[in-house]
Amino acid sequence: MVYQRIENKRVLVTGGAGFIGSNLCEDLLKYNNSVICLDNFSTGHHHNISSLLDHPNFKLIEGDIRDLNTCLKASSEIDIILHQAALGSVPRSINDPQTTNDVNINGFLNMLTAARDNKVSRFVYAASSSTYGDSDKLPKIENEIGLPLSPYAVTKYVNELYAHVFGLNYGLECIGLRYFNVYGRRQDPNGAYAAVIPKFVDLFIHHKSPLINGDGQFSRDFTYIDNVIQMNHLAATSSNTEAIGQVFNTAVGDRTTLIEMTETLKKCLVIYDKEIASVPIEFGPNRKGDIPHSQASIEKARTILGYSPSYNLEKGLEEAVKWYWQNATKSKN
Repeated sequence: MVYQRIENKRVLVTGGAGFIGSNLCEDLLKYNNSVICLDNFSTGHHHNISSLLDHPNFKLIEGDIRDLNTCLKASSEIDIILHQAALGSVPRSINDPQTTNDVNINGFLNMLTAARDNKVSRFVYAASSSTYGDSDKLPKIENEIGLPLSPYAVTKYVNELYAHVFGLNYGLECIGLRYFNVYGRRQDPNGAYAAVIPKFVDLFIHHKSPLINGDGQFSRDFTYIDNVIQMNHLAATSSNTEAIGQVFNTAVGDRTTLIEMTETLKKCLVIYDKEIASVPIEFGPNRKGDIPHSQASIEKARTILGYSPSYNLEKGLEEAVKWYWQNATKSKN
């Protein structure tokens, strides 16, 4: 799909060895950008960026956004910051609110301060659909939010408030992207806080039953990684003054129940292994802090940024499953 892209810039991607960050780094290098990746590898992985390390326009800085000097060094002579570094996961934040706060709020403030002091021209940051909290209105519209339901949601809302005041007081051009259930290549299926799609794919591949929290009727606006890449490019390059200081839903604008998603996932995997069709799906209790239903309005992003998602759920799952299957096959050989 043709859309405005970041070209010939010096771009810092924080959390650049993570799922979303590594995909952004890889994509940015296609357009003659110099890419600096900052990551402390607490949730990112070296293997996500191993293919980029020898690229002449790629530089890795191993460091933590909780250290202001590291942020200042990484953002020196940078044109655009794509801030992806954060501790994700609602359950993780409930189990350890202190660390989530330190990384997501103190680290975010450090990056804003560094961007201001180094006169970075545009600061695009990963916001979250968790900010909608207990609002039950569908679809979710950017200026109508509820009360947060988890420490993680609190931190992501505070990010938006800090971005607003840095724009107001220092003229820093900030744009937030509220990600809705992003999935795709390189998303880690392992660990206690693995996202649902890669975790379920991995279980199905090994003929194990996935466990859905609740009765499967909770719904999400599952968003493929390439839609997220598009939004970062558009937000970073937009000349529309209406975009500055705003937050935008980054989603498909659709809603799929967890049981529907899981059944679609099975259909995609059966192409590679027919035995997966007979793997049963299990159900368990609801998870604390989970929002029952999530669906984004993407009209604001369409109107102001020119966003048009390239992937719906089925198309995105086909691509994701293909990537996971190929990597599972490689690891066996």
